[in-house]
Amino acid sequence: MYPEGSTVTFRRVPEKLLRPPVERFARTLESEVAKGRAFDCLITTDAELRRLNRDFRGQDFATDVLSFREARRGTRLGDLAISLPRARAQAREFGHQTEQEIQILMLHGVLHLLGMDHEADNGRMARAEKRWRARLGLPNGLIERVGS
Repeated sequence: MYPEGSTVTFRRVPEKLLRPPVERFARTLESEVAKGRAFDCLITTDAELRRLNRDFRGQDFATDVLSFREARRGTRLGDLAISLPRARAQAREFGHQTEQEIQILMLHGVLHLLGMDHEADNGRMARAEKRWRARLGLPNGLIERVGS
């Protein structure tokens, strides 16, 4: 049985990362973006993201965030997996804190859990991500970076 509310689990306790802002952000996403529907987020390694990407999507490479929608439509949205090494590298590349990058990845993943797909929705997800980033005070998101 799931605990109530969204959770953030770190595979290993990260050094030099402020966990409380990440955990608070998950609750903010749950209440504001997901309209009360909870999700669980695993923050882990590139190796685990690669394995998950290969096993569930047939793509044999690491990625920054994966979303797994709940099979039954209920009160839970599903699960996210985020690569901490990729989040750190992307934060350095784009000039912000790792915590912010994790939040950007988490927002992107939650929008996918809500059924959005930036590869096939004629910009609907990109517009939603941009609006939410502005409301939540986040820097540029994934879709804007790659221009999809």
